[in-house]
Amino acid sequence: MLTLTVTPDEKQTGQLTLEHLQAAREAILTEGFVVLEDVVDKAHLTILREKMLEDLRWLQARQDAPYNWNRGNIQQDPPPFPPYLFRDVLVNDLVIAVTRAVLGPKPRNVFYSGNTALPSPYRQPVHLDMPQLYKEDGSVSAPYALVINVPVVTMNPENGSTEIWPGTHVYAEVDNNWPNLEVPEAVLARQREITPPLQPTVEEGSVLIRDIRLWHAGMPNRTHTPRPMIAMIHAASWYHSIGSNLRFPKGTEAFFAHPELVTEAAFVEEPIDYLNQPHGFAYQPDAE
Repeated sequence: MLTLTVTPDEKQTGQLTLEHLQAAREAILTEGFVVLEDVVDKAHLTILREKMLEDLRWLQARQDAPYNWNRGNIQQDPPPFPPYLFRDVLVNDLVIAVTRAVLGPKPRNVFYSGNTALPSPYRQPVHLDMPQLYKEDGSVSAPYALVINVPVVTMNPENGSTEIWPGTHVYAEVDNNWPNLEVPEAVLARQREITPPLQPTVEEGSVLIRDIRLWHAGMPNRTHTPRPMIAMIHAASWYHSIGSNLRFPKGTEAFFAHPELVTEAAFVEEPIDYLNQPHGFAYQPDAE
């Protein structure tokens, strides 16, 4: 696992050194993920954390609460309007430099949501977020989308740090017909002998960037406090199969302006009902 310690000069200029940029790119291509340390202002995360924990009560009160697989994990959008929009979260130069190095010019942000690990004993099945793309010779494609995870608290094994299976983003035998892209137990057992999974600790203020095909799973949060995490998806300019339903207030267009990152969003005048927008995934209450 590579955790890059970003220097004060890199943070001030918004530019990674060539050595750091190459190391981050290589880590994503080989291991499937990298962590950039201390690149988001903790004061911004405090504001987001307090609001997201307040919103969580509303989400859980919904009759159709958006749980993912089980009641241990709930889909949660951060508030998509000021004063909760921060450039170092949504338009972070250092993050964009890495995603551009992996995906090519003009990556597109098509997603702004997140999930919260609730205090519970439940874990998710190991799964992919998106399927493999294959070339004509049966080999896997180059990376086409990266997930940017921004924990708003320090994320560790105790409070439900995401389980990650290094190197599995290039696993060529993925069956895209696996239900919900869940990896079968026999395949997991074989992979565990090659490279076992890990649960990284990602400090508050750091960002985890991972290939969208990397096998992973939400894990039990054994504390008494929910663990919110924000997620974005940067897609390659040539890949358009991930749609965007991002909506931000009219008047915030300049906030998202960037010479490299394209934020695919509608800018609207009406209030954005972000609390009723998230939908859960593969939740079966009778199975709990």
